[in-house]
Amino acid sequence: MKFAICNEFCVDWSFGDVCGLAVDAGFAGVEIAPFTLAPTINEIDPEQRRMVRKAAADHGLDIVGLHWLLARTQGMHITTPDGAVRQRTRDYYLKLIDCCADLGGTRMIHGSPEQRNIVAGDDPAEARRRLIDFFASVADHAQQAGVVLCLEPLARTETNLVQSKDDAVSIIEAIDHPNVKLILDVKAMSDESKPIPQLIDEAKLHLRHFHANDPNLSYPGSGEMDFKPIMAALNAIEYAHWVSIEVFDFKPSPEEIAVRGLACLKAALASA
Repeated sequence: MKFAICNEFCVDWSFGDVCGLAVDAGFAGVEIAPFTLAPTINEIDPEQRRMVRKAAADHGLDIVGLHWLLARTQGMHITTPDGAVRQRTRDYYLKLIDCCADLGGTRMIHGSPEQRNIVAGDDPAEARRRLIDFFASVADHAQQAGVVLCLEPLARTETNLVQSKDDAVSIIEAIDHPNVKLILDVKAMSDESKPIPQLIDEAKLHLRHFHANDPNLSYPGSGEMDFKPIMAALNAIEYAHWVSIEVFDFKPSPEEIAVRGLACLKAALASA
C-alpha cells in the first residue's frame, strides 16, 4: 500500500510547496481537491495541468487523483429530479475525469454529500436510481481515461444517501462496471455499527481507495481511534492501493498533520 496526503489542509500553499512537504514527510503521492487549483474545473487550463503534473514529478511524487469533486460548485446535483441540472452536472463531471487524467491521476473520490442528497419531497428509490444512472453514464469515459470512480459512503450526519459500506456496495454492484468502485473513510466508518476491520474485510472485492483520519476530524493518531487493527485489516486483504490522509480540522499545522499522521500509520502497519 502507498501513502498520500490530501492537499487542501495546506491552506493557501502553492502546489510545489505541498509537494515539498509530502516528500519531506515521507509520502509517495498527493491527492488534490480541484478548488485548490481554481474555482471551477473549467479554469484549470492545459498549461496549469502540465505544471501541476510536472511539480509532482519533479519531487518524485504521484498524483493520486481528485476528491471533493463538486465542493464549492454552484448548480450541481446528481440525484435531483431536475434533468437539466443532472445533465449540467454530468457534463462537468466528464471534465473532471479529463482533468484527473491530464494530471496523471487514477482515482476520483466521490463524497460531495450536498450534491447527492435526496432533495426534499423526492422519492428515495428514484434518487437512488438516478445516482446509479449517473455513474453508469460516465463510467465508460472514466475507463477510457484510466480513472476509477470511487463512491464514498458517508455518515448519517453528513448525507441522506449512501450512508454505509453496504449501501455503497449495493450501488456499485448494480452499476457493475470495472471503473466504479469503493472508497472507505475511517471517520465515516466510525458511524457504522460494525467494527471497521470487519467493514474492510467485507469490502475487499470493491475497495480501491482509503482515507485515513480520526473521528475528531483530524489526523491519524490525534484522537482515540486505534489504527493498529485498521492497518492490520488492510494488510490482511493485501490492499495494494492508496491510503490518503484527509482531515477536516485545519488548526494543526500542515507539518504536524503530515508528519505525525504518517508516523501513526506506519507504526500501525509495522505492528500488523
